[in-house]
Amino acid sequence: MSLDADWRADVDAVDAALIDEYQSGFPVEERPFERVAREISAETGIDVDADELLDRVRDLRDRGVFRRFGAVLNPPVIGSSTLAAVRAPDDRFDEVAEVINGYRQVNHNYRRDHEWNQWFVVTAGSREKRDEILDEIEERTGCEVLALPMLTDYYIDLEFPVVNADRFARESLDETDVSATRISEDARGDLTPLEADLLLAIQDGFPLSATPYADVASEIGASGSGVDPTVDEVLAAVERLLADGCIKRVGCIVNHVVTGFTNNCMVVWNVPDDRLDERGEAVGSLPYVTLCYHRPRRPDQDWEYNMFTMIHGREAEAVDAKIDELAADHLPFAHERLYSTETLKQTGARYEDLVADGE
Repeated sequence: MSLDADWRADVDAVDAALIDEYQSGFPVEERPFERVAREISAETGIDVDADELLDRVRDLRDRGVFRRFGAVLNPPVIGSSTLAAVRAPDDRFDEVAEVINGYRQVNHNYRRDHEWNQWFVVTAGSREKRDEILDEIEERTGCEVLALPMLTDYYIDLEFPVVNADRFARESLDETDVSATRISEDARGDLTPLEADLLLAIQDGFPLSATPYADVASEIGASGSGVDPTVDEVLAAVERLLADGCIKRVGCIVNHVVTGFTNNCMVVWNVPDDRLDERGEAVGSLPYVTLCYHRPRRPDQDWEYNMFTMIHGREAEAVDAKIDELAADHLPFAHERLYSTETLKQTGARYEDLVADGE
């Protein structure tokens, strides 16, 4: 039996609602599970209370279906972030990866099937610190670094239904909302002391309890930072961070690999500059495109591509077919397909570093 068939075997209507409908939009209120229990009971006709719902979230987390319960944070808004790549020689590939992965500010590193074969993300508290790390990596590895900071976010969202037989992400959906958001390389977040402490407290998830926001308030108060918030102050801070884009969403964060979405491809496109926003917004609104953004060309490094898209799927053939469709119907431009062949590092950005580095 396949992995995705296995994990769905014991999922009932209540679990399915939690998994597919509460990846975002979880209530920001003192007892959020009480409201969600009422909503799911009304939808499914199955009577479930807050305690049972909490147990179900714990179980799905323990089974690996959920990575965590909590917030998806947005590093490019809070600090300064960039995608980067190197051409690591085959005989030094592991050595180069070890150097890159040794930086706590590197939170993702993937081997991709391309001349530029290691792709990693650096997120720091300031542009200066970010660039200092890139310079160090270049010096220590002897490998030229291709730095590609995000300039425009057309669509970035790994929220999609998984309790289904979809061959690629959002196969069963008709559309998604999209808007172009300019990204500053000099972002620092301008966080209040409470907001900074809050991000540190929730970066690995909320406490799985009936009162997660009150527990976060207690944790911050006991941290020795000098900030001792009430639960109402924490709720208000979460709402502010959502409104400002520092928090992208609050909910049950799905592990897409466990749910069968093991195939992904980063496609880079050479789009005429005067058509970039038009095409970016059109492509970002396609349901099967999970990521779409503008990064700079680097002609001095023979990098001519300025638009990046990602497609996630359960079947490699289905992902390839959607890329063919994308090229034929929406992006009739030169492109390359960079398949991920190995995960070298995958962690969340560490927000104590963003706060400290930005000071």
